[in-house]
Amino acid sequence: MTVYVIVQLKMTDRATYDRYQERFFDVFKKFNGRLLSADESPAVLEGEWDRDKVVLMSFPDEAAFRAWSDSPEYLEISRDRKAGADGIVLLARGFG
Repeated sequence: MTVYVIVQLKMTDRATYDRYQERFFDVFKKFNGRLLSADESPAVLEGEWDRDKVVLMSFPDEAAFRAWSDSPEYLEISRDRKAGADGIVLLARGFG
């Protein structure tokens, strides 16, 4: 079953986050995910939103997501994401 990863970020150290972003695709492309959106100015249609960026990814299943998120390569670069931005990360299961 397809899973979706929704990430909402509030930048705290842009240079550190940019270092993560520069290395992201080299790691991500090794896994079976799809980057669907990475938007720094999404339209807020309802409610309050205090974040700077939203990222939407999909993976064929939770095992594929975990293979990426738990990989030594991603764990290494994710330190810069966590140091450069406060994040809310959600995993949502698709229908199927």
